[in-house]
Amino acid sequence: MKANKNGIVVPVLIIGLGAAWLLNVLHFVPGVDWLWTGGLGVCGILVVAIGGVNKLSVVLGPFLLVGSVLSVLRQTGRLSGAIEVPVLFIVFGALLLLAHLLPLRLPEFLQQDDSAEKK
Repeated sequence: MKANKNGIVVPVLIIGLGAAWLLNVLHFVPGVDWLWTGGLGVCGILVVAIGGVNKLSVVLGPFLLVGSVLSVLRQTGRLSGAIEVPVLFIVFGALLLLAHLLPLRLPEFLQQDDSAEKK
């Protein structure tokens, strides 16, 4: 029986989210809400793993991952919120530009139906 590669993504990410939750409960790094930052990271990975590489996932997945890292930095006092938000804007704009310049497909739900155009 051949294992489906996509079939292991969700369980592995659930394990990662559980580990983040455990870190939060054990106060591994005091002051960091691991559930929140882990959830952002898991969502970023899921966007690419489930949706594949397309114009939307290239923006949304990395943006959520960067948001997760910046959240940890802010919660540990290494980065202020006044810097975090502008950095997120810059990252979002750069990812949008990258998605525009790369020859990536649109996600299927955003593609126009050719039969509707012919009518």
